[in-house]
Amino acid sequence: METTPITPQPPVRCSWAGSDPLYCDYHDREWGVPVHDDRLLFEFLLLEGAQAGLSWITILRKREAYRSAFSDFEPETVASFDESKVAQFMDNPGIVRNRLKIHAAITNAKAFLKVQEEFGSFDRYIWDFTGGVTIQSRWENVSELPCSSEESHNMSRDLLKRGFRFVGPVICYSFMQAVGMVNDHTVLCFRQNELTCPSECTDK
Repeated sequence: METTPITPQPPVRCSWAGSDPLYCDYHDREWGVPVHDDRLLFEFLLLEGAQAGLSWITILRKREAYRSAFSDFEPETVASFDESKVAQFMDNPGIVRNRLKIHAAITNAKAFLKVQEEFGSFDRYIWDFTGGVTIQSRWENVSELPCSSEESHNMSRDLLKRGFRFVGPVICYSFMQAVGMVNDHTVLCFRQNELTCPSECTDK
C-alpha cells in the first residue's frame, strides 16, 4: 500500500516577517537573539536611528551599503568622520540621505566610545537596563506588541543625557527587540521557544 509523502510545513513566524526572503531571514536568524558584541550593538543602534520614520525592511535592504559606507560599523572610525565624509554620504543613494541622521550617527559613535571608556564595554552598560537578562514576553498577536516600555524610556533618558541622538523610547524599544533584550516573538512563532531561556531570563 502506497503512502502519501508528508509535505513539510513551513515554520510559523511572527506575521510581520511576511514572505520577503530578506525579512524572513532576519526574523529567523537575528531578531531577538541576545547580542553582546559591541560592534554589532553599535550597528543596530545606528540602523535603528536611520530607520526613524521608515520601515525596517527599507533599512535591511540598505544594510550592506551602510556597512560599506560606515566602515563596517567600527565606532572609532565613524567617530572620526568629518563634513567632507558627510557630503559623500549625502551623495550615496545606498543609504538614507538625511543629514540629521548622518550627523547623529557620528555623534552617537563619539558618545558610544565614552560609554565604553566609562563602563568597560557598551554591552555592560546597555544590558543593565534589563538587569543583564532577556525580558520574556508572551504575546499572542503582533498587534499586542508595545511600541515602548519602562525600560526603553529609562534607556532613552540616559542615552540622551549622554549626548546620543535619535534614541527616543520607541527607537530604544526597537533596538531592545533587535538585540534580544526582549523576546517579542509571538507565542506560536517557532523562534519564541528557541529563544526562551527560563534560567537566565525574566518574565513580563
